[in-house]
This record gives sequence, C-alpha cells and structure tokens, in this order.
Amino acid sequence: MTAIPVLSTEPEIQSARTFRHVLSVIVRDPLSLLSTIVIILFILIAIFAWQVAPYPLEGAGKTNVSHSMLPPSPGHPFGADRLGRDMLSRVIMGARPALIVPIGVVLFAVLIGAPLGAIAGYKGGWADETIMRITDLFLAFPSLLLAMAIASALGRGLQNAAIALVVSWWPWYTRLVRGVTISLRERYFIEAAQATGVRDSVIILRHILPNTISPILVQATVDLGLVILAMGGLAFLGLGTQPPSPDWGLMVSEGRDFILKQWWISTFPGLAIFIVVLAFNLLGDTLRDIFDPRQYR
Repeated sequence: MTAIPVLSTEPEIQSARTFRHVLSVIVRDPLSLLSTIVIILFILIAIFAWQVAPYPLEGAGKTNVSHSMLPPSPGHPFGADRLGRDMLSRVIMGARPALIVPIGVVLFAVLIGAPLGAIAGYKGGWADETIMRITDLFLAFPSLLLAMAIASALGRGLQNAAIALVVSWWPWYTRLVRGVTISLRERYFIEAAQATGVRDSVIILRHILPNTISPILVQATVDLGLVILAMGGLAFLGLGTQPPSPDWGLMVSEGRDFILKQWWISTFPGLAIFIVVLAFNLLGDTLRDIFDPRQYR
C-alpha cells in the first residue's frame, strides 16, 4: 500500500498530504462533492433530529388521528400516515437509527474481520486454512439472506437485526485484509522487522493493519450505504425496528398497502434510503480511485 507508508520519517506530514489530496479530489469532482454534502447533511440531521423535526413527538411515534392520511401540504410537506403522524418528522427521526446502527455494524465487522484477515494472511498454513474455511462458510450464503435467517432465530428487534448483519458482514473484511496482508508480508520493511526479532503480534498490529486502512476505509464507506439498505430491508420484512419507532424501511412497509392513493407514506422514506445509499456509493467510488496505487500521487 502506498497511501499510508508506515516507514515514513514524517508520518504526520504524509497524513496531512494524503488528507489534502483526498479533499482536493472531492472538491474538483461535482458528484463526489455533492455526495459528501448529502452525507454531512444526513449526519447533522441525525444528530439534531429532535431540534430539526417540526413535530418531534409525532416523529417518535405519537399519534394524531385528526390528520390521518393527510396529503402533502404547507403544514405537512411530506403528508401524514394512517395514524396522523407527520411524515417529514418521521423521516427526520428515522435518520438517527439509520446512521447509528450501520456505523456500529460496520465498526464491529471491521474489528472482527480485519484482525482475522491479517492473521490468516501473515501466518499462512493451518491458521490461514482454518480462518478462510470458516469465512467461506459464511460467504456461501448471500449476506441479506443469512442476516434474515439469524434475525429470525434471534427474534424481532433493532438490536438483533444489527447482530445479524455483523455476523453476515465480517467475512468480507477478513478476505479483503488477507489479500492485502499477503502482498505486504513480502515487503522489505516486514522482512526487516522479522530479522530484528520483532514479534509477530507486533508486526501485525504496527505494520500490517495500519497499511490496510485505505482499502478498509473504501470498503466501509460503500458498506455504510449497503447496511442502511439491508437494515431497511429487515425492517420492511418485520425483522428490524418495531412500531412505533421511526425507521425508513418500516415506513415503506407501512405504506405499501396505500401506495396507489396515499403514495407519500412509502415514497418519501424510500427516497431517503435511495439518496443516502447513492451518496455513500459515490463517495466510496471516489475514495477507491484516490487510493488505487495506479492512480495515487
């Protein structure tokens, strides 16, 4: 990896140069800049949801049957659902679990998968075979299908859905980091560390894992969007967030019976999922181009 060279005599300067390079590329690319702005707005809305939502109590689940099925209007730009709850407030309040849960899922997936991949790639032999055969066992099933099976076994709920996604997501980071580690273990700085008697655990922690940050960052950025989509799918199927808690996937599910007449109930939460997932995917593609060794400057 060239993005974060661990043997640089000026690591702080190198990191600053890398950050400035990433920032300059994002600013010059209109799609990347737009996706970054969307993600920042999404984060701010999630953090300040209670302050931003026009009807925060309705967004959290309080009913107002007098406004049942109210179409979009100046007072309710996104309309109201069958229980009279303001859809704009519901979408805004739903941004918080849509942000916190995917970050937690991706973080735990990295913490589990990255060390296992580094050990498998560096050690080789029986350790590599054991770890990768277990990884292949999980990868044999589509991630969402495996998550659905685990969530069904654990029971309905946001926490169980998050656990199911972590279990189905960590093998991808194991395979990713293993591939990078295999290319790194033949580098001169690794051989130099081995020759000086540095322990394998120290080499993995101080030399291998820091050099896998770039591909992990790219994959994690894309995965955040995919996990948001997967969480929405589990909620749509009734395996994730339970009523009356706000969740974009759950709101799409609640409005599917009224899609022909009261279209706004499903449309606006669906658009929120679409926009945020697309923004993470575009930003991930940009980061992949930046950290590609063939394009990195």
